[in-house]
Amino acid sequence: MIHLKLSRFFSLKILLLLVVFILGSISIGSGRTEKPVLHGKHWMAITGKPLGATAGAKIFDRGGNAVDAACAMLAATSTMYDVLSWGGETQALIYNPKTKKVYGINALGAAPTGATPEFFKEKDLKYPPRYGPLAAVTPGTPGGLLVMLAEYGTKSLKEVLEPAMEMAEGYPMEEQLSNSIEQNKERIKEWPYSKEILLPHLGEEREAPHPGEIFSQPDLLVTLKKMVEAEQLALEEGQTRKDAIYAAYKRFYEGDIAEEFVRGCQEQGGLITMEDLANWKVYIEEPVKTTYKGIEVYKLTSWVQGPVLLQMLNMLEDIDLKSMEFNSVNYIHTLYQVMNMAFADRDFYYGDPYYPPEEPIKGLLSKEYAKARLQTLNNNINDPDVKPGDPYPFEGRTNPYLDLLENWKKENIKDSRKMNPLERLEYEESFTAGTTSIQAADEEGWVVSITPSGGWIPACIAGKTGVGMSQRMQSFVLDESENPFNVVEPGKRPRATLTPSLALKDGRPYLSFAVQGGDTQDQNLLQFFLNMVEFGMNVQEACEAPNIVTYQLKNSFGQHEIVPGRLRVNEVVPQKIRDLLADMGYDVDARKYTSGPINAIFFDWKHKSFWGGSSNYGEDYGIAW
Repeated sequence: MIHLKLSRFFSLKILLLLVVFILGSISIGSGRTEKPVLHGKHWMAITGKPLGATAGAKIFDRGGNAVDAACAMLAATSTMYDVLSWGGETQALIYNPKTKKVYGINALGAAPTGATPEFFKEKDLKYPPRYGPLAAVTPGTPGGLLVMLAEYGTKSLKEVLEPAMEMAEGYPMEEQLSNSIEQNKERIKEWPYSKEILLPHLGEEREAPHPGEIFSQPDLLVTLKKMVEAEQLALEEGQTRKDAIYAAYKRFYEGDIAEEFVRGCQEQGGLITMEDLANWKVYIEEPVKTTYKGIEVYKLTSWVQGPVLLQMLNMLEDIDLKSMEFNSVNYIHTLYQVMNMAFADRDFYYGDPYYPPEEPIKGLLSKEYAKARLQTLNNNINDPDVKPGDPYPFEGRTNPYLDLLENWKKENIKDSRKMNPLERLEYEESFTAGTTSIQAADEEGWVVSITPSGGWIPACIAGKTGVGMSQRMQSFVLDESENPFNVVEPGKRPRATLTPSLALKDGRPYLSFAVQGGDTQDQNLLQFFLNMVEFGMNVQEACEAPNIVTYQLKNSFGQHEIVPGRLRVNEVVPQKIRDLLADMGYDVDARKYTSGPINAIFFDWKHKSFWGGSSNYGEDYGIAW
């Protein structure tokens, strides 16, 4: 085993502070959590909104499987606009108990016609914009939902969309969304269709809907009804359940819904065409995986950031983490350095695998590559200049981009100590933009993990569809010097942050887990996984346990800044531990909540039951039976 040690100086300081640390840290495995563990025998439904979880429970109660319930939760949360809407993107992992395999769902939108580096550079932009119609890729969530339901579900689209349609007709708005709309109302006023729907009290002091006010979306309701109508007509003509659902798909991406979406997008200055919608499709993929101490961990591949979790686990597998003590200086420093190395690889090598050049994913996920990367870890201080490694030799190839690596990461570096409070707030908000998570499982053995996103507030709504457009274009780069695999191109998918997770043990589901939070997602999921596997926490304890966050990676949003040495810890970490970290080159920031919000399901095969964990802050919620 590799056991990383600090210098004699730091080891002495740690020894002196050991008692302080133990008294100041959380109690591992104590069972004391802010929210209770969810227990279920038949099914479990967890997502980022209470009403969304209720939608899943309704479908389960009517005999649907986990895929049906997950689709209902996706539809409901997409109708609530706060962190996603119907024009966003959907990423999923599905465990099929019949084939005993994990499948990936790639429903990330693509760059439209005319979206080239030259187009954005002519507008004096360093990256595609953060908001508005030019930030939009093609909508992916409708297609992702329909493909999942058609291929793996049992219910009709009409049944699955019923809760969302009832909500579109009118539901009492939650406070979080109400406040988000009010805070972003000046930008929302720039777009006529958004203003009409999201600001019902124009001219009043508070122009957003009030908390508890019935929020109606008649345009979206018509769009959803059109999709159901297409399905029902196909069924009347004698088509199968599956083909009828694909009839709804066709109407959204090629029919009158598509026509109005394109008209509304282009009217406001967007680029999406009818051909862009018709040519886009959902991919059902084989996910990538690694093993950590016998546990198989599955992620979507390089079109999202998911493989970074596998890279980090590969590096950490041979380190004696347990002996370091949970959230000790050594533990925090080691995780921070390992995360930075994996994210540096992400920032340079990840992109759409359906477009050249070919990503070196085999080398990146090699255990030998992980060991080579680990040899560069500085045990004593933070390394602010971590660069991507060279995975090509580990798959028998020569790296064609060695010249780009020499000058990589020379731009967009921010000094956190020189940022004013507003700059820091805006940066951190962009770092964790959007997204929710959906977890579902049933007694038949179906498991679904989803991280849908896009079209968050402030959303630009496309015409009279009621569909808020994605803001994912900003995750592209315009110059190959930053990332030759992620340069914007029509038809290409941007490298997104969205990253559901599934783990199997002894050939059976072990964990289903996901989290919202932009670039922090796989950081949080790594620590959640280690909390359970290394430190023996139950699923709710692991969701709530204090995490750390590194900002020493390229922000996937806005201006793609890097903030070397910036480290967020939980406020339960004693001040003297924070002081030691500061001595090692970290700019330490302490907060009350640092754990996610994570949602997860643990599969208890001994008792044939589910254990559910749901974040202890925000609006995440679960229901089980």
